[in-house]
This record gives sequence, structure tokens and C-alpha cells, in this order.
Amino acid sequence: MNPVGTTVLAAGCVLWRRSPYDDGIEICLVHRPRYDDWSYPKGKLKRGEDPLTGALREVLEETGFRCAPGARLPTVRYVAHGRPKQVDYWAAEATTGHFVPNDEVDRLLWLPPAAARNRLSQPRDRPLVRALLAAVGP
Repeated sequence: MNPVGTTVLAAGCVLWRRSPYDDGIEICLVHRPRYDDWSYPKGKLKRGEDPLTGALREVLEETGFRCAPGARLPTVRYVAHGRPKQVDYWAAEATTGHFVPNDEVDRLLWLPPAAARNRLSQPRDRPLVRALLAAVGP
């Protein structure tokens, strides 16, 4: 447990794939029933865990997908449950795997960028869509 005032460190990925329908990309969003929200796959780092390693672990645990990490994306900082939280993000292309609902994540959607941006529950997560598009191109 982190002492009060200590920043909670977390990491995740803006997971993406080439659309099976057109030349665009799709972004993966996960629904967490505990919070009833839509977000990117992410989670707290284990003690001493490298942020990128933690991000890839969280993507696999929450989505069932392995991925190829790409560009580092902006870090998101906010206060959660009265404590500062820092989430480091990477762009990551989905490679293999498939989603199986679990206790942490009960639904997964692949959406075009504009739809993903609109579906995100937290406004602080929306700028990451633009950052992803800048990193991976059209």
C-alpha cells in the first residue's frame, strides 16, 4: 500500500490495430465494471517493475492481446482516491491473442479513433488519441 501523498505509479498502452474494414486504425478500449468506465488497458506497477514491462503485462492481463510497443505517449497525471497518480503510456500494436471477459474487464471494443475518443469516460484520456495518431500515422 502506498503511503498517503506518495504518487501511485501505473502504466498502460493505447492498443491499436489496422482496421479489418478500411485503411484506418482501430483503438482498443476496455470496460471496467468496478468503475463502470471505458479506458485504455492500464494498471499499477509492481514494486520495482519497469513501466514498459508493466504496461505490456497489463495489456495482456486485461485484453488477452500481446502487442508490439511503439512510441512513448504523454504521461497522464491526476488524483485518484485522494492520492496523486501517474500513468505512463505507450502506443502498442496488437499482434496476437483474443479477449476473454474477466473480473477486471468485462467488455472490450475496437473503435475508430473519433469513436474511441468519444467513448472514453475520462476527458484526461482523450488527448492520447491524437498522440497515438501522430505516432503511428494515418
